Amino acid sequence: MDVPAVRDYAGTLPNVVYMADNLFTCSQDTQGIIRDAVKENRLNRVVVAACTPRTHEPLFQETIREAGLNPYLFEFANIRDQDSWVHKNDPEKATQKAKDLVRMAVAKAALLEPIERLRLDINQDALVIGGGIAGMNAALNLADQGYHTYLVEKSKNLGGHGLSIKQTWRGENVPEYLSGLSKKINGHAKIEVLLNTEISNVTGFIGNFITTIRSEGSEERELTHGVIILATGGTYLVPDEYLYGRSERVTLWHELEDLFEGSPEILEKTEGVAFIQCVGSREPDRPYCSKVCCTSSIQQAIDFKTRKPDLNVYILYRDIRTYGQREDLYRKARELGVIFIRFSLDEKPVVEKATIDGKEKLKITVKDHVLGMPVQLHVDYLNLATAILPKGQEALGRMLKVPLSEDGFFLEAHMKLRPVDFATDGIFVCGLAHYPKPIEESIAQAQATAARAASILAKESVEMEPIVSEVDQGKCIGCGLCEASCPFGAIHLIKVTGQGYKAENISALCKGCGICSAACPQHAIDMKHFRDRQLLAAVEAGGAKG
Repeated sequence: MDVPAVRDYAGTLPNVVYMADNLFTCSQDTQGIIRDAVKENRLNRVVVAACTPRTHEPLFQETIREAGLNPYLFEFANIRDQDSWVHKNDPEKATQKAKDLVRMAVAKAALLEPIERLRLDINQDALVIGGGIAGMNAALNLADQGYHTYLVEKSKNLGGHGLSIKQTWRGENVPEYLSGLSKKINGHAKIEVLLNTEISNVTGFIGNFITTIRSEGSEERELTHGVIILATGGTYLVPDEYLYGRSERVTLWHELEDLFEGSPEILEKTEGVAFIQCVGSREPDRPYCSKVCCTSSIQQAIDFKTRKPDLNVYILYRDIRTYGQREDLYRKARELGVIFIRFSLDEKPVVEKATIDGKEKLKITVKDHVLGMPVQLHVDYLNLATAILPKGQEALGRMLKVPLSEDGFFLEAHMKLRPVDFATDGIFVCGLAHYPKPIEESIAQAQATAARAASILAKESVEMEPIVSEVDQGKCIGCGLCEASCPFGAIHLIKVTGQGYKAENISALCKGCGICSAACPQHAIDMKHFRDRQLLAAVEAGGAKG
């Protein structure tokens, strides 16, 4: 677009007394130019027309604050994402649209009001929900920093799915690691481990959560804490295909590994083993990849083949996803003689019971995509790598007012900018609760949640975004539509003496989404920084001739 033309046009708008264009408006040099312009021209409102407020609005707000203005006397016109990127083939119209966006921003900016940030006291205790590898690491990290941490686990043991894993893909001893981790946690003065315990209710907001728990054989108890880390883990699909549940020769995940480990003589008698990948995943009902299945199956195949070189091992797959350095495992399996056979979703393998030379076997028929014809395999055991599923996310999600992805896992606020945060402040997520991932990634994510949580707990108080709803109780008729529509539980009805029920906003929970304002039939709710008169001024300016 013609940026100088947009700049010159801005100078013709009402109340605009200073305008400039810069190559990189977010650079440190330009920040200094903006601060100087505010002081020299005695500006009381600032509009920046550039990229996206999602990444850069806080930067510009801080800049004008340093110049002496309230940071909410700032308006951002997104002429990149909303204009130049989508109209790159029509520069003339893109330039005209940029002028429209700037005109709208100036009209709204003229009506902006200074807003003071909300300040909340912080309870410096933490709650970690889930005692698997991710939850244990998060709890230990926080406790080592000096914060009292409640570690809640619904089962009778710490460790989660890590208890069923013998080693990582690098060969690291998982039971030994878990044993050491559990010993540190159980002996840590700052960690209170609550086993056989479930969450029954959660109220409050960042810095001031109250969680009701119920332990086996005990009465309900309330925990007060400042942050929450969700590490609830996942589970795996129990399929109804490939004869699982109808033949003891069909196993899941680590069941076959455990069988051979506990009874080596069974492995000695075994002539053939097969693995089927993507059971129940990468299908219409569950389109996602569970990420760790290929590595797990290939690890087991290598182990079996190493222990018994003449064992026939087959891996039936749709796509092998041993990503990164895990590719070495795939190469090693091929070198050892593990046979890989690819199949399509439309032509899945068929598994039947069979008797071969008087021995009970499994007959697997699969169409080899290279040969273009069916191949029959006779094996003693079949191990299924089934989809990893979310576990208990819906109930907790409703309690905490945090969202789930289309696949049912917890959904972070932003995969790049806030990868372990939720939109609800003070709540974080890690491990399988977020998405299927290997141990080292779960640990890294757990350390990230602990770092984010500690950034809150390290303070005696925290400032909150003040763009929240505001209720005019004089107009409110107590209909309750706002309370019913709020996804964050940030507005409710209270009884006012002599006036009946009126709506009241809980600012610490409000995310400024505006749903309550849109739902109110009396127009009794307005949004700070996005008041009706401000938005209408922008809309009317947008309809004006450039």
